[in-house]
Amino acid sequence: MYPSQDHLIILDADGTLFDTFPVVEEAFALHGMDIGDRNRFQRRRKLLKYLGGLREFPRNLRQQFDRASRKQFKQTLTEIYRASAQPFPGMIDLLQLLLEAPHVRVGIVSRNVTIDPETTLSIVLQRYGIDSGALDFVRCIPRGDTKTKQFRHLRDWFGINPLRATVCGDEAIDYEDASRAGMRALIAGYGFEDPGRLVEDYGVPAELVAATPELLAARLCHSLDLTMPAR
Repeated sequence: MYPSQDHLIILDADGTLFDTFPVVEEAFALHGMDIGDRNRFQRRRKLLKYLGGLREFPRNLRQQFDRASRKQFKQTLTEIYRASAQPFPGMIDLLQLLLEAPHVRVGIVSRNVTIDPETTLSIVLQRYGIDSGALDFVRCIPRGDTKTKQFRHLRDWFGINPLRATVCGDEAIDYEDASRAGMRALIAGYGFEDPGRLVEDYGVPAELVAATPELLAARLCHSLDLTMPAR
């Protein structure tokens, strides 16, 4: 039925591979805005996530009201991201292991919002010894498109059984889009979404929410019969 016996691993960048909250926080500060602390950021609803909570919203809205300000902010965010974005502990080791594993197709699908996001991700990966060209794919999703569409496209492109495909993301929508594509999901409870809200408000099974990067890596490797190298 499916021409390939490979596994497909789809990784999200921000909040799963890379700890980019400090990047956003610094960019906001440089433009006279305040994103709030990490815990409050994780608990915000999607609409207000990047506009701040009740404390920060009026100030942030004033600073980002016109197109020129938004363009300048995006430029700042891109520069900081490329220069200082850092991976979560163990994520580079995991990525290297997946790249070297036989019968594993691995890459990144992301909504990264920097300028030329594929280049941005490539630069950050290169700083940590990963050639983005070694990945099977890097897809940055444009506004208006869905991750489900990309997941299905990749699954069909490589001819992989959806039951042999796993999406690793950090938001409820990653779980929902993976499910719509017939795939499994592992969700990073340490990313941009509060782990309690993932389970209680969005119905993500607690068993699929990893509290730490190390736990996500261990669960994914166990499903692939791989062993993370000792650190």
